[in-house]
Amino acid sequence: MGAPLVLPGRVLGLDGAVPPSAKVRIACIGVGGMGMGNLNSFLNDERVQIVAVCDVDANHRQAACDMAKLAKTDAYGDYREVLARPDVDAVMNATPDHWHAVIATAAAAAGKDLYSEKPLAAGIADARAVCDAVKAHQRVLQCGTWRRSGLKTRLACEWVRNGHIGDLKVIEVGVPGTFKVAGGYTGLEAPGAVPPELDYAMWLGPAPEAAYTAARCHFNFRWNTDYAPGYITDWGAHFLDVAQWGAGMDDTSPTSISATGVARREKGIYNAPESFRIEYQYASGTRIVMSSTTNEKDWGIRFVGTKGTVFTENDRLETDPVSLRAVRPKDGDVRLFESTNHHRNFIDAVLSRGQTAAPAPVALRSAILCHLGAISATLGRDLTFDPKAENFGTDAPANALLACSLRGAWKLSA
Repeated sequence: MGAPLVLPGRVLGLDGAVPPSAKVRIACIGVGGMGMGNLNSFLNDERVQIVAVCDVDANHRQAACDMAKLAKTDAYGDYREVLARPDVDAVMNATPDHWHAVIATAAAAAGKDLYSEKPLAAGIADARAVCDAVKAHQRVLQCGTWRRSGLKTRLACEWVRNGHIGDLKVIEVGVPGTFKVAGGYTGLEAPGAVPPELDYAMWLGPAPEAAYTAARCHFNFRWNTDYAPGYITDWGAHFLDVAQWGAGMDDTSPTSISATGVARREKGIYNAPESFRIEYQYASGTRIVMSSTTNEKDWGIRFVGTKGTVFTENDRLETDPVSLRAVRPKDGDVRLFESTNHHRNFIDAVLSRGQTAAPAPVALRSAILCHLGAISATLGRDLTFDPKAENFGTDAPANALLACSLRGAWKLSA
């Protein structure tokens, strides 16, 4: 009994190990598709402990439980029960877009840090509410625009910011032009019985009432404008975010927006724009043009300057002239925020209370850019936007589309 107690170093946090008391306890809300990918990434971080999972689909909950090795009592169908747990430090939110702001503002008000999937919210005013809630409750937020943690993306943006392609003339953004529908659905399927594993009323939540069809739910929500405007936010949230980063426009928004060539399916529930050309003009003279295209080689971001071009998308980095690739930073150059792993950067910030690669103010501006294009496409005309007031001035029909209509008792938390 008198022998000294010797603890292994890993228990104390020595030898690079993180002691249990220092682990960030995360609950994952929305664990189908991207949510499972995020869950896996956090499981691979030794500083993280997954303590709960939540999904309206029991099959998703079970799969996430199995992956995280949790008890069934740690799996929930209602996110509000998760937010009520005092042992949850942070939440990962990978629900459909129409749920983002409701859950994010509630999580911030509950004192939880947030890893929130893109776009920040399904509306401009809703995204502002998330940003304000994060600030008011002093929370850390990382938006899932993970290209900001990519080396080649950062290099491309630094080359542009440091003038290596001359004066920036235009940023060309290419996104897919045909919906990639999961499950072989057409969007013309008749309503059917809700499967027993799905809480469909909770899946709809604040969105308009609609008859159930499997074609509507899970991955394919993004093709229906009750939940998202298709590739304008699905891929646009990533690519337009990079465009603003490279242009140095993270703190503002365009003043003029024009969506042309907008085409939608004539029948069925998949009514989001499937082809379009959206032009954004900033007060500074910067111009972004996002177009849908079936040519996969054009999916990405091309910065066009007076002396050359830079194209970037994930692991692609192409320059004209080729000699641009030999450019190395020098003293006085603009150096952008460096992150090599989006999920680990979030945990870094939670532990240090420091910066993330894609914080709320940045995610807000990227979401605004997406939704400006979607609103112009909906109204079928050009728009004039005030970046400071974050509205369309006296344009009442456009202002009516700034915020999402929340059905029933659902609301955003202050």
